[in-house]
Amino acid sequence: MTYTLEKIAEQIGGVISGDGSIEINGASNLENAQKGEIAFLSNDRYIQIAKHSKASAILVHRDLENIDLNVPTIAVENVYSSLADLLSIFNNSYHAAETGVSDLAFIHNKAFVHKDCHIGAFSIIEAEAIIGQHSRLMGQVYIGKNVTIGKNCIIYPGVKIYGNCVIGDNVIIHSNVIVGSDGFGFAPMKDGSFKKIPHIGNVVVEDNVEIGAGTVIDRATMGSTLIRKGVKLDNLIQIAHNVEIGKNTVIAAQAGIAGSTKVGENCQIGGQAGLVGHLKIADRTLIQAQSGLTKSTRKEGQKFYGSPAIDYDNYLKSFAIYKNLPDLQARIRELEKKLDALGDSEQK
Repeated sequence: MTYTLEKIAEQIGGVISGDGSIEINGASNLENAQKGEIAFLSNDRYIQIAKHSKASAILVHRDLENIDLNVPTIAVENVYSSLADLLSIFNNSYHAAETGVSDLAFIHNKAFVHKDCHIGAFSIIEAEAIIGQHSRLMGQVYIGKNVTIGKNCIIYPGVKIYGNCVIGDNVIIHSNVIVGSDGFGFAPMKDGSFKKIPHIGNVVVEDNVEIGAGTVIDRATMGSTLIRKGVKLDNLIQIAHNVEIGKNTVIAAQAGIAGSTKVGENCQIGGQAGLVGHLKIADRTLIQAQSGLTKSTRKEGQKFYGSPAIDYDNYLKSFAIYKNLPDLQARIRELEKKLDALGDSEQK
């Protein structure tokens, strides 16, 4: 699909400098862009690269709109936010609207699927499930009994959503996600064995959530595991039973959150971070990658690093000392020798 630069500027709310009638057929980065494509420039360090780019137009920050880049530009307030809008224009994957039910899909006669939905081959929708308007389920998706899926959702191949779970509107769930599996709950017995604790709750995923491929969200023992509005989960994340993830929190790949921990709003949790169970994490908390949090946080906006995690700035200072420990040990031993020698000389 081809768009004029003027049309693109209108859709992303930018201001054009140069010829707005040129046609754009795609987007790329500065180094790889070809004629007919639009690139982006957010940092003045890359101005020289931009000037030699083959792109036909460049998306720039407003602070850079008066720099001559040899091609027309669109100036915006937030390059990365506008880039998201720009890429959406040229998104030709199967996000594109598609309706109809594959002849190879199974839909229980007691399920409700809105007429504007798409259900891919080998997908299964069980009794009492509800699929909202304009939602798209790709191939090999399993929707359990009494599951509710809202409007405008995209559910990629291989996703499994167990019974009684609730998915809100505008949710994106990538391949091989499992929502609603049993939590890791076992009662130790006197003979050393473990008795399984039934998990009779569910998972509730609110509106505008995105869940990355291979992530698992366990159902609650009782009540609900809650993923609040606007949460973004990366690939390969484990969310345990009865966890609550606050609104607009983002979590990077391979993080794990143990049962009944409550994460606040607008938090950022790095990759491979681990949170033990039953914690309460304050709003806007930042947890660095590979950190292990073992205590609740009460003050908003704190940053943590390390395992066990401590204050971020304190960690950096501590690590600066830690990496010099061999040298410090050698210096201490040398001082001890000098003190011993000084002591011996005084005795003589």
